[in-house]
Amino acid sequence: MDENYDLSRLCLFTGTEHYHRLNRRCLLTDGAKYLAEGAGAFWLMDAAASYLLELGTSDWFVQVRLVVTGSTAVLTMEDGNGAVRARQVIPYTDFPIPHYTLYACWNGSDWVIMLTSEY
Repeated sequence: MDENYDLSRLCLFTGTEHYHRLNRRCLLTDGAKYLAEGAGAFWLMDAAASYLLELGTSDWFVQVRLVVTGSTAVLTMEDGNGAVRARQVIPYTDFPIPHYTLYACWNGSDWVIMLTSEY
């Protein structure tokens, strides 16, 4: 975790001013980028993006959930109605928040990964 970032500020992100390219089909909002930088969690964004590319665009909305227990975690990709589309056990993490949810939305050309407050 980067001490220059105050993760309690995540709730202040509403909407976004810029999109930040993560890969050829995924963008991060300002808040998602802040989380990735502050928590050292670009791995989380990369994992989510890899599943989004695999899932395709039949679902335009996906919930990305991370639940941390001790130093392990479970990442799930859900359809927003409770159906799990993908699940991965993360054997080690130092992610500083016990559970966190991101949203991903298909904008017609890219998946946009965002904080829930930016939806």
